[in-house]
Amino acid sequence: MSTILVLEDDPAIAHTVCYALGREGWAVTHSLLVQDARQQLRGQRFDALVLDVGLPDGSGLDLLRELRQAPPALAQLPVLVLSAQGEEIDRVLGLELGADDYLAKPFSPRELAARVKALLRRAARAPATTAPAGLHDDAAGQRMLLAGQPLPLTRREYRLLACLVQGAGRILSREALLAAAWGDDSDSLDRTVDTHIKTLRAKLREADPSREYIVTHRGLGYALAAG
Repeated sequence: MSTILVLEDDPAIAHTVCYALGREGWAVTHSLLVQDARQQLRGQRFDALVLDVGLPDGSGLDLLRELRQAPPALAQLPVLVLSAQGEEIDRVLGLELGADDYLAKPFSPRELAARVKALLRRAARAPATTAPAGLHDDAAGQRMLLAGQPLPLTRREYRLLACLVQGAGRILSREALLAAAWGDDSDSLDRTVDTHIKTLRAKLREADPSREYIVTHRGLGYALAAG
């Protein structure tokens, strides 16, 4: 049985989330505060985390940042961010910090359950946990280095690859990559991501023909190859 931690302070939303996930046969633990969730994560193993952004004692994104800097057992925990509708900056920031998916409020309980199910499925097929050797994200310079040399990437290509590097060890859906790279301009279709991934692969292959850096997981999304 999968175990899901829900971090949400609104009683009505928390009830909806816990009920929707419980109907899938998953064991659900609910926390009202960031500090409570921290304690739960230290003392129990979870298979996924659903977290709100605005909470009485802090931001769910702060907890997400801590998780992605934690030891591998916690760092690889699949995370779905709940974001108030229209708060595009929260969604993009969450994905840049390493969230696997996001869902805007108000949401459909069925869609929530389906997205968590997809997270669990991707986690079961996740590759190794580190980025390939020699691939480095120079975030300050907004460029990607391979063996110390900058790759000739467009802004979108850089954002896509940076999202994959940040999420090393996890399969990222096309929707998540689209939101991370396009933000408010994400009116494009999933095939836009596929097209940019294709050009990314070509540029990586030209810089290093010895290996493939991006792996396609059919029906799930993309991930970095094993480090």
